[in-house]
Amino acid sequence: MVLNLSPFVLSFTLLLFLLSTKSSSAQSTLDPNQLKALRSLSVPTGKDPCSPLHKTTICDSSTPFHNLISLKLINCSNDVVLSQTALKSLSTLTDLQFINCPVSPIHFPSELSSNLQSFTCINSLKKLSSVWLIRLHNVVNLTVSNVPVSASGPSIILNSIKNLHTVTISHANLTGVLPTKWHMNLTYVDLSENKIEGRISSSLTMLENLVHLNLSSNSLNGTIPTAFGNLLSLKNVSLASNSLSGNIPKSFAAIPGLVHLDLGSNRLNGTIPKFISDMKGLKYLNLERNNFHGILPFNATFIKKLVVFKVGENSNLCYNHSTLSTKLKLGIAPCDKHGLPLSPPPPKEDFSDDSADKEDQSPPPKHEHGPSRVVFGVAIGLSSIVFLIIFLVLLSKCCK
Repeated sequence: MVLNLSPFVLSFTLLLFLLSTKSSSAQSTLDPNQLKALRSLSVPTGKDPCSPLHKTTICDSSTPFHNLISLKLINCSNDVVLSQTALKSLSTLTDLQFINCPVSPIHFPSELSSNLQSFTCINSLKKLSSVWLIRLHNVVNLTVSNVPVSASGPSIILNSIKNLHTVTISHANLTGVLPTKWHMNLTYVDLSENKIEGRISSSLTMLENLVHLNLSSNSLNGTIPTAFGNLLSLKNVSLASNSLSGNIPKSFAAIPGLVHLDLGSNRLNGTIPKFISDMKGLKYLNLERNNFHGILPFNATFIKKLVVFKVGENSNLCYNHSTLSTKLKLGIAPCDKHGLPLSPPPPKEDFSDDSADKEDQSPPPKHEHGPSRVVFGVAIGLSSIVFLIIFLVLLSKCCK
């Protein structure tokens, strides 16, 4: 059976198809209110902000319109202003990032604050406070760097955001002391480049899931907790550039997967423990600028497997020159027969300079008899004149 469709029916069918296509296209676009919010924030939207090719936005698969779940505000222009209206439209966000975006901060709408699970602020928002940050009470990943944070200490922030897994508050001029209690779900802690004082609480060693710890460049003092080796998941630790004293705890030997250990620029003392050379995964080791003494317990095989090894500027530390070559340039002196540092030889540059000075101060070469030749010439000249006068006198007498 052959259907004979009139031109009217064909036109109507084509119209339905086009409407269907347009409707389908509408379902794949961003919510109009969110699109308007993005434009008010000067975010380039292109043809489709939900396209996988768009670098600053990620959308969900909601219908009839997609909703934003991730937004990066990068390199904001000076005229960008955060508004409550725009942020309220973006309350579906679970990830919000400000990078090089020094706009003035405002309080987020409560729905947005509650939905956020990841918040990043790098060199942005001019200044933050602990009160502002703890409103993000459901955040799991928090990163604040190169932004001044006014707070009485990190405790008020870390103890108020109970779901934190990773936290970075660095280069933030943060003062106060470290928490005495930590949430057990923390896996990443970076509080570097601040003004945190006091001791490292032993409660920190209870974080059995902690993989990364960076407390460098603060004003921490006291000793490293003896139970530090309880951090069995630890891969990277930096306690550098503080005022820590005492020995390296023996419990470090119990950390099986340690890759990065930075204890440089402190006041640590005692001998360097030999067990460090048994850490098979270790690639970065910095022990420089401390007060270690005795003989360096490492052999050439261990040192050569390290990507970075620093041990210089420990004035009472030395190495066994029969075990380690001087070519390694460790920055410490070789040991004498009593295990004490030998006086280091003068630097090559200084020796060269001294030699040059000595050469400048040495007498002229023997073949240059400048002053003797002058005297000898004057003597000959005077003798000739005297001889000529005597000759003329004698000549005048003879002529008379």
